[in-house]
Amino acid sequence: MTATLPSGFAAPFVHPALFYRDTEEYLAGTVGFIRAGLAADEPVAVSVPGPNLALIRTELGSDAAEVRLMDMTVEGRNPGRIIPGVLRAFADSHPAGRVRIIGEPIWAERSATEYPACAQHEALINAAFTGREVTILCPYDTERLELSVLADAYATHPLVIDADGERASRTYDPDHIVDRYNQPLPEPPAAAAVLAFDAATLPDARHLAAGIARSMGLSTDRTIDIELAVAETTTNSVVHGGGQGTMAIWIEADQLLCQVRDAGHISDPLAGRLPADPLRPGGRGLLLVNHLIDLVRIYTGEHGTTIQMHLNLVHQPETSAIA
Repeated sequence: MTATLPSGFAAPFVHPALFYRDTEEYLAGTVGFIRAGLAADEPVAVSVPGPNLALIRTELGSDAAEVRLMDMTVEGRNPGRIIPGVLRAFADSHPAGRVRIIGEPIWAERSATEYPACAQHEALINAAFTGREVTILCPYDTERLELSVLADAYATHPLVIDADGERASRTYDPDHIVDRYNQPLPEPPAAAAVLAFDAATLPDARHLAAGIARSMGLSTDRTIDIELAVAETTTNSVVHGGGQGTMAIWIEADQLLCQVRDAGHISDPLAGRLPADPLRPGGRGLLLVNHLIDLVRIYTGEHGTTIQMHLNLVHQPETSAIA
């Protein structure tokens, strides 16, 4: 099994899912895809979980120096960060000619809480790259992932590649996946600290979040992260969400959760997932939140929007490219 630029799919943007059963199929599909890109003088980036990244790097040998290698468990621990911070960042740095990327945002250890944001990410890639000369190959482990996850992969990828070859997906419907996982989020527990805010009390929301973060032993940098994220989301509530909102903060397992709810509606599902336009003011609030926070879940509907931010209390490595 070798994943190359599929014949019969001449659209500028190509987005196949690679279904693999074992290490042999994984390397045949990914390394074949990489080497085909290098042979065509196409810039290539790979962002997959660390163990798979090590496999690819070893199999590539000296060719690894020609590929940008990134650990998806670091770069993409928040799925909302992957399009602007990984995929578009690499593609936009190579504006001329075709670009190849391998992105593996869904692996067996992803939690049920993370998965809806992952599925929406895979669906939204299609809108984020419409018309671009980019090929993004997304591997899926068919032995370890749930059948429902593989069914979603058919809906988010117009093309599927496996040991039997390549074929068009008969159930491709990315908009359905975006809508399906836009579901109300769980209510905060009774023990959560709750604050109603408006324009006059915006500083109170920031100070409450920072105080709780410090009380949990978070570093100064991580405390600033949650303070900035709260500032952005609560300000958006005041400006775009009816002038007021409610913030709740609580601890759940090894995470600090902060939820902001207001009466606004986010009409663009790509909000916060695209690089900011340097020629236009604004549009950076949710983008900054996605960059700072370990997981961002959003539910938006006609009666309001809820943004739930998860910050890991256990240290996470900084985002950085390996090569």
